[in-house]
Amino acid sequence: MYLKSVVVALLLGVVMWSCKNEEEINKTPFQAYIKPVEIREFGFNLNDYIVKRDTIRSGDSFGTILQRNNLTYPKIYQIAESAKDSYDIRKLQIGKPYTMLFSKDSLQTPQCFIYQENNVDYVVIHFADSIVTYKEKKPVTIVTKEASGEINGSLSVTMDAQGLPQSLIGEMADIYAWTINFWKLQKGDKFKIIYKQRYIEDSIYAGLDGIEAAYFQHKGEDFYAFKFETDSITKKGDFFDDKAKSLKRAFLKAPVNFGRISSRYNLNRRIAYYGYALRPHKGTDFAAPIGTPILATANGTVVESTQKGGNGKYVKIKHSDTYSTQYLHMRNQAVKKGQYVKQGDVIGYVGMTGNTGGPHVCYRFWKNGQQVDPFKEKLPTSESIPNHLVVKYKDYIKPLKIQLDKIPYQYQNETTIEQGYSITKK
Repeated sequence: MYLKSVVVALLLGVVMWSCKNEEEINKTPFQAYIKPVEIREFGFNLNDYIVKRDTIRSGDSFGTILQRNNLTYPKIYQIAESAKDSYDIRKLQIGKPYTMLFSKDSLQTPQCFIYQENNVDYVVIHFADSIVTYKEKKPVTIVTKEASGEINGSLSVTMDAQGLPQSLIGEMADIYAWTINFWKLQKGDKFKIIYKQRYIEDSIYAGLDGIEAAYFQHKGEDFYAFKFETDSITKKGDFFDDKAKSLKRAFLKAPVNFGRISSRYNLNRRIAYYGYALRPHKGTDFAAPIGTPILATANGTVVESTQKGGNGKYVKIKHSDTYSTQYLHMRNQAVKKGQYVKQGDVIGYVGMTGNTGGPHVCYRFWKNGQQVDPFKEKLPTSESIPNHLVVKYKDYIKPLKIQLDKIPYQYQNETTIEQGYSITKK
């Protein structure tokens, strides 16, 4: 009986201890282990290092930066000697960012120097153990987007009002420079674009990757443009219309980007200042701010680059036995007599030299030795897609044309249409 009482007492004691222990456990706050989020950049897990970021300052060199971060001269010399075969450390530019990684201990020893040449390219000089130098690129995502609009004033004003990149505006103007006169756009003209943008690590904008396809409606006429690679070796691509014809012409429509025609070719012009006497104007004046680049409208050789009378400073280019062009009233020329220039090359800058009432370039055009109005001439075109690629081209543009046609028009009182359709990693 006594033994039975002892056993019961022991059991009660165990139960009471167990309950008390459980109560104490329940009172202890629960602390879950949260694994730190891995932060990776430049191919390193930054959680493993002390990270310091800075920019190259005036007077900085690779050596002074390392010395400032507690590396001795013998070690710096060893690192510089090893790195020079892979990268010229003298090329560090003021204002460019760099990152240094240090050990996570009491010594905080420098382990690595990373220099960013631009948003994408960077150089790693790793010297924790052995010294290794290499160049690398940040991962770039290509996002395909759409944009559209109706012209209200000018192409640049309309696109800029939608917050579209300046580089996109410039490329759009380049594509249609041979086929549409942007100084004669009408209110109600419309455009649509399929283009690509680059993003670093999915979030940092890294610039335009190019226009893939475009559409422009001008004076009720449709102008399609599709980029297509015609040379698989050089990877050369150009823009062609929906009938496989090149958008390029032998001559640009104008010698300046984004200006306006202030005076046209007019053989019957009469000016009140001269008593309404007949004073023919054998050129087309493009008004633009002083200093605006003047472009060669076609390939050719500079036959004159001089200053003379009312012409002021000017350049004349011979393009062939048939055609020549002249550009008057320059502030200064950028080419010399005898120099060969290509279409789109800068040959001078808008000024007010000679007889002129305001800053502009007077563009004159010769055909067979006679000055003519280039806007009324049927000028030669560039080559179109080779016959053996036409079927391939038409198959390629078919889905792009359908996509363009489906893009709704964006008006300035609406939110910008800009949608990613596909994302690819580089």
